[in-house]
Amino acid sequence: MSSNSTLSVDNKAVELAVKEGTIGPSVIDISKLYGQTGMFTYDPGFTSTAACESKITYIDGDKGILLYRGYPIDQLAEHGDFLETCYLLLYGELPTAAQKADFDYRVTRHTMVHDQMNRFFTGFRRDAHPMAIMVGCVGALSAFYHDSTDISDPHQRMIASMRMIAKMPTLAAMAYKYSIGQPFVHPQNDLDYTSNFLRMCFAVPAEEYKVNPVLARALDRIFILHADHEQNASTSTVRLAGSSGANPFACIAAGIACLWGPAHGGANEAALKMLEEIGTPDRIPEYIAKAKDKNDPFRLMGFGHRVYKNYDPRARIMQKTTHEVLNELGIKDDPLLDVAVELEQIALKDEYFVEKKLYPNIDFYSGITLKAMGFPTSMFTVLFALARTVGWIAQWSEMIEDPSQRIGRPRQLYTGAPLRPYIQETLRA
Repeated sequence: MSSNSTLSVDNKAVELAVKEGTIGPSVIDISKLYGQTGMFTYDPGFTSTAACESKITYIDGDKGILLYRGYPIDQLAEHGDFLETCYLLLYGELPTAAQKADFDYRVTRHTMVHDQMNRFFTGFRRDAHPMAIMVGCVGALSAFYHDSTDISDPHQRMIASMRMIAKMPTLAAMAYKYSIGQPFVHPQNDLDYTSNFLRMCFAVPAEEYKVNPVLARALDRIFILHADHEQNASTSTVRLAGSSGANPFACIAAGIACLWGPAHGGANEAALKMLEEIGTPDRIPEYIAKAKDKNDPFRLMGFGHRVYKNYDPRARIMQKTTHEVLNELGIKDDPLLDVAVELEQIALKDEYFVEKKLYPNIDFYSGITLKAMGFPTSMFTVLFALARTVGWIAQWSEMIEDPSQRIGRPRQLYTGAPLRPYIQETLRA
């Protein structure tokens, strides 16, 4: 369903189509604006621009709503598992029991990486950030799997999708093991997706490793909550890279590089560093005062959200998950977690935070949970990338199959020097 909107430019009326989505705001189609007026729109950060049409994820930040293919995030996280969510994002519907079994089987049988990939890791310094390793190794997958880089072939696109969802945990675990000087642990096919990943991260050859089901379920839930988030910076990067016809492995590597930024995927790491700065619960009032002081540069990380002007719907589930993990592990004397729990209670009750809707967000809770599980802060964004891979792939596939898709080419408002003649060096003043 569409209508028209009239824009007046230099006393000339310009008719622009208005398009309506299933839910959410309508959009004004400005694709023909330049041709009709000779003008572009100016929208830094594209915060008021719809760059594509999508059927995958919907967010209503004012109401605190997040839907994957129409399903509320809390229901998916509470009742499903991560691979079910992967199937939903890729294919548009929840799987039947038979479809789920087949999908799980196919992902599991793709978890191993080519043995020569091991050599890539030895080229990195031991103290290399795991995200630096991930950018390099994911991009390098295109050098090993030539049979799934033809983006015009639907079958190859499907194989590439399966490979990336399956191999990302293996590469992430290898990046972690390399950073701490331990041998790589191969995937084990009789384990589920998340249990397999935990084993690859924390098992050692010297002893048997038994996966804690509470921790596996908690991490699986974290993966579901991070699987997709509409047209964020990294997803837009994947789409933009893909619009040039780049192979899917290169596109996902570009998304990982974008996610590495502290304003995007590094938010949970920043939240944990803030807790470390506070140090002990008795210093919380001091930092609360600093946060309220407009002249103080200190900001509480992990509170509020750029998109969600209400409570982050993922944070509710993550809050419950965090306390389940802390109870399971019996952590009672960790100063950092003491600070987190106390700060959480203050923020939920303090009039200043409630009025400004500065609720604890998913980054606040996920950082605490991942630390309790034993992951170093340098791995937090890697885990984010692992979970978001399916969202990137679903968005990339949707873009490739969209007949209106064109190579991305944002415009600009040029404010540099006007046309001027070149003057030879000997004549310059």
